[in-house]
Amino acid sequence: MTIIRLNSRVLFLSNDPEVVERQLQGENLALVEAGALRDNISTDEITPATVAAVWDERLGRYPYLGFVSGGRCPIGIDAVKNGGFAVTVAGKRYGKGSSREHSPMSERAAGIRLVVAESFERIYRQNADNLGLFTSTDFSLIERVQNGEPIDIEELVASRDAQAAAILRHGGLLRYGRERMKQISLPPANTSSSGSRTLVEKIIASHLMVTGDSGSGLKAGSGAFVRPDWRFLIEYYTPMCAHMLHAEFGRPLKLHDPQSVRLFEDHTSYVHRSIAHTRAGLLPAVQNVVREHRKFGEEYGLIAHGLLADGVGSEGISHPMMSERYALPGQIIVGTDSHTTHSGALGCLAFGVGSTEMANALVTGLVRITVPASLRVELAGRLPTGVSAKDVVLHLLADPRIRAGSGVGKVFEFAGPVIAQLSTDERATLTNMTAELGGFTGIVAPDQETVRFLRERRGIDFQLQDWMCSDAEASYAEIIQVDCSALAPMVARPGDPGNGVPVTELSERPKVDIAYGGSCTGGKREDFDSYHQVLSWAVNRGLRVHPGVKLYLQFGTIDVRDYCVEKGYLDVFERAGAEMLQPSCGACVNGGPGTSEQASEVTVSAINRNFPGRCGPGKVWLASPATVVASALAGELAAFAEVQARAEAGPLHAA
Repeated sequence: MTIIRLNSRVLFLSNDPEVVERQLQGENLALVEAGALRDNISTDEITPATVAAVWDERLGRYPYLGFVSGGRCPIGIDAVKNGGFAVTVAGKRYGKGSSREHSPMSERAAGIRLVVAESFERIYRQNADNLGLFTSTDFSLIERVQNGEPIDIEELVASRDAQAAAILRHGGLLRYGRERMKQISLPPANTSSSGSRTLVEKIIASHLMVTGDSGSGLKAGSGAFVRPDWRFLIEYYTPMCAHMLHAEFGRPLKLHDPQSVRLFEDHTSYVHRSIAHTRAGLLPAVQNVVREHRKFGEEYGLIAHGLLADGVGSEGISHPMMSERYALPGQIIVGTDSHTTHSGALGCLAFGVGSTEMANALVTGLVRITVPASLRVELAGRLPTGVSAKDVVLHLLADPRIRAGSGVGKVFEFAGPVIAQLSTDERATLTNMTAELGGFTGIVAPDQETVRFLRERRGIDFQLQDWMCSDAEASYAEIIQVDCSALAPMVARPGDPGNGVPVTELSERPKVDIAYGGSCTGGKREDFDSYHQVLSWAVNRGLRVHPGVKLYLQFGTIDVRDYCVEKGYLDVFERAGAEMLQPSCGACVNGGPGTSEQASEVTVSAINRNFPGRCGPGKVWLASPATVVASALAGELAAFAEVQARAEAGPLHAA
């Protein structure tokens, strides 16, 4: 029996900021006194993007710095650490959003040993496991901790799979890996099966490795290790990863198959124009992150995609570059970003991991997963004119079942007649935003469109194999059917991607100050086709961006930029009044032009997340590429068809 004794101080993350402040001032509350607990607390709130410049124990100063309660942020620097809290309590879907391991690490470093919530997002909970931070949905633990009762570790791991329990008993994944995984042989698992399987189950079976704490089966919820085909890191995670590796294993290290590792410098290449970073004086810290990232790559001879020759912008955002340059159907791809799911559009099993997970994978070549159940999304009918994949996913995000968490940790398998109508770029919007849906990943079975994409983008003559699809009798946790013929252009209200509503149903149209088209979700070739379609229509009629709006268009990769140059798009964009930006994640992570400066400002954006504070202090509406630039023309939220109708009725504004 292993007993842990926790400090009796519990921090309830309440919807009432005064309740939070009373606790920070030293008052101890019971659960019934805390009131309604906050749901949907994102990793952006636990550790805002500006905190990502720190990667070690100093993170203990910053947990919950972006936590919003009652419209304000009641928790300041050092507040949790100075308060002596050992337990955090929250509501549903705790830790949604980014895969940044900075969040559970900041909690752990501040003294938090246990997080209790009604439910957890998959990546956050796995990152917490990997760090040895306990998580539980058992609210009865709270009173016991407050009464000073010791807790048996077996109670905390009883509901977890054998592998997760073993990792927690060892105090985290790296200690587990050092003590367990090097002591055993890892033969490939037997992939033969007489039963029907989903495509993801087939991919897992072909990559599965057997350890002492995981079996060779594919039962949903069981722990397993797989050997990925590709591993990649972005610059904000590399220093933490290197710090963990060298602290646990010393140096020099021998990395497993370094030729299948890629580094990307995509989040910081416009940080010199970030309002949030410059105001906070964070540029030196970010520059240090970049130096450590490059140093690690040079030390181990890793292939890196970095800045462009003039130092402004990067070669591209990691996720679309993996699809454009590396990913193939049937492969497993892991990266230190939740939107690694992007490559699922090619029929890959692609998912995000944290720094500890990647550190372990760099040494062992294996990645831990909890075998996911699959949820099939049948997209029926035909998309109406003006409706895109972004509108489909915003519709799904607003589905009450999804908002309640039915997709958390599951594979979203997109199928149906509409999929056959979508290009790979559009399919990537669906799989990319599986992260917002709460899923483990998203996937589309490869078909002739996939073959076309690989031939035209990569010069590969790819041959589809019979196994690269789900069996007709495969089992699904749920099947969601969407009549796409009934969909309209969507927007998501500020605060959460799940706040979707058809733009035509907005009785009041917010005035727009900033319009941003870019990011991994909105910076692909077909996204720029949409920007061009709308803006060329406007330019041909003597129209340009509304004088009160700043429009930024940012390429996702240099391949997209070169495509736009070849197609002659840049002249139209310039004449319409857009500012063009080289590839970078940019505004999506508060890292460049396109973010707000004042709380009163309104942004309409083609990015994937609008959590509080993610793109500045203002309000962010999510929309499709076409709706973003149509709104920039109108000066308020509007679909392209609405702008066209208004222009027919009378002038919008003169060029």
